[in-house]
Amino acid sequence: MYNSLRNYITEYSSIDITDEEFTLILDAFKPKRFRKRQYFLQEGDVCKYTGFIVKGSMRQYSVDQSGNEHIVKLCIENWWAGDYESFVMLTPSKYNIDAVEDTELLLVTNESIQELRSLVPAVNRMIQVMDQRGMIAGQRRMHASISLSAEERYLELENTYPALLQRFPQTMIASYLGITPETLSRIRKQLITRLK
Repeated sequence: MYNSLRNYITEYSSIDITDEEFTLILDAFKPKRFRKRQYFLQEGDVCKYTGFIVKGSMRQYSVDQSGNEHIVKLCIENWWAGDYESFVMLTPSKYNIDAVEDTELLLVTNESIQELRSLVPAVNRMIQVMDQRGMIAGQRRMHASISLSAEERYLELENTYPALLQRFPQTMIASYLGITPETLSRIRKQLITRLK
């Protein structure tokens, strides 16, 4: 379970972790299992943990006054789940996060991750790289939502994160793209027709 986290840290940081450093990481991260549809975080609660997904998938979403879900993030293995703003600022979350499949995570508090950053150079570098990539991904997502057509947003998702299309139901993919399931179905049919 912890080996995937060790590999992730090493890959992102390009720094090898000593056994002593890995012991510190083991002490900081606690395993937790979530059943399908079980909440990791509910709107209004403070996000006390961020979780590294070892197995399974999760979604992060808000619900508007009409009861419509708006998915802002889909997460699979080797991704992180949590509301970053709430986690860092200790403010009530605007989001719900729940398990789409039975999911296994390694959870860590903000206090523990900050301590690890000062003690384990690979963890500090990993977070720097994650922050950079997160900012780039957020900027791309914002650009896509205001500049690209529904079909272009779908194709960008297909090219960038094809695994998400295999792991999540069409309704969730549509919500993530900001389109209706009917529009998504039409786009997929048109693309298949063009390939024939």
